[in-house]
Amino acid sequence: MAPRPTLDPVVMKAVETLDYRVTVGDIAAQGGLNVNLAQQGLLILASEAGGHLQVAESGEVAYLFPKNFRTVLRNKFLGLRLKETWDKVWRILFYLIRVSFGVALILSILLIVVTIAVIIIAASSSNNNSSSRNNNRRSSGGGGLFPRIWVGPNWYWFFSPSYRTRRNEQRLARAQSNDPEAAKLNFLEAIFSFLFGDGNPNFDLEDRRWQAIGTVVRNSQGAVTAEQIAPYLDNLGKGYAEEYEEYMLPVLTTFNGKPEVSPDGQIVYHFPELQTTAAEYTPKPVKAYLEESPWRFSEATSGQLTMAAGLGLVNFVGALVLGGLLGDGQIALQLGGLVAFAHAIYWLLLGYGTAFLSVPSLRYFWIKAQNSKIDARNESRLERALVINQASPELQKKLDYAKQFASETVIRQEDLVYTTETDLLEQDLNHSAKLDAEWQKRINQSGT
Repeated sequence: MAPRPTLDPVVMKAVETLDYRVTVGDIAAQGGLNVNLAQQGLLILASEAGGHLQVAESGEVAYLFPKNFRTVLRNKFLGLRLKETWDKVWRILFYLIRVSFGVALILSILLIVVTIAVIIIAASSSNNNSSSRNNNRRSSGGGGLFPRIWVGPNWYWFFSPSYRTRRNEQRLARAQSNDPEAAKLNFLEAIFSFLFGDGNPNFDLEDRRWQAIGTVVRNSQGAVTAEQIAPYLDNLGKGYAEEYEEYMLPVLTTFNGKPEVSPDGQIVYHFPELQTTAAEYTPKPVKAYLEESPWRFSEATSGQLTMAAGLGLVNFVGALVLGGLLGDGQIALQLGGLVAFAHAIYWLLLGYGTAFLSVPSLRYFWIKAQNSKIDARNESRLERALVINQASPELQKKLDYAKQFASETVIRQEDLVYTTETDLLEQDLNHSAKLDAEWQKRINQSGT
């Protein structure tokens, strides 16, 4: 049994954006897709979601989809339902993964602090017991042991109601502040952001690139010059490649374009597939050039970053102190329990503390290097955009020549000669009636 064809989510989103009646050119420009892929995606979607084909007298084809086509697909495909369920589950899992680094940091600090306290208390208790035996002061020795064992003043302060009240007051103050960043990340998320950042700000760069190019072509009614497209491309090359506009080849391949040569030997580019639309096209705003966003170290607030770095430093220093107290491991053998556990995972604690400080430091310098490259690419694209805004007489001649190929074909309902929405016999009867009416109209006009 042949496998079911794959539905393209970009095609589905474009169909919804364009109000469920589209042409291949509409989808290719809106989604920044290769024309052949757009056509294949539309055929698959129409077949699986109950879409209809509408053929105009000119032979152009439009696709009409029901507005509930996603519901139709969900009911039809188990895989699509599972994917939507997994997307919801993954959002929860990813959130848990993000906060787990903060939880691990807090647990690491608590384990280190408590273990150090246990070792110090045990050492103090041993010294006190030895001193009481030597001085034969059992009663007073017992009284002296209590203040040393009781580490309550610090711990009591940490867990006291007044401490929690102060913390709640601080949270309320942050929530009522005018800082838009304050409520963006909670502290556990901020720790993950401090460590790993918040993802690539240009993850959709290629999608934006081809969508912008498609929009420029559509705004120019399917005919452009290379200078209009260059601000959205990279790696144009030098010398021969740039002079002969070889960088336009991927654009021609994607949108099924073809070069047209003017009498002066200038080249313009014509995209017939993008000149057919299911509804009258209104030019859309598009940026003058493709702009990449710089990497940010973190979206956390400065206070959250300071707190994260401070806790990381506490964790690292605490791990070093704990290592000095554990020594060769004899104290862990004597005390056992928590101390033995901390000794068993000591290198994990120290490694986590080291990584917690070193990963953000390395990432900081990597981001600086990346942003310098991004600035250079943005500057290069901006310079190419200025060429269009300050068009030379030679470039203006090319732009004028391209306008000779500009056109737009709108497939209207009255232009249809065939559609899969209704029975073929009914369409033939309607078409014959339409021809008879037009013929009768011509007779009446000639008679008058």
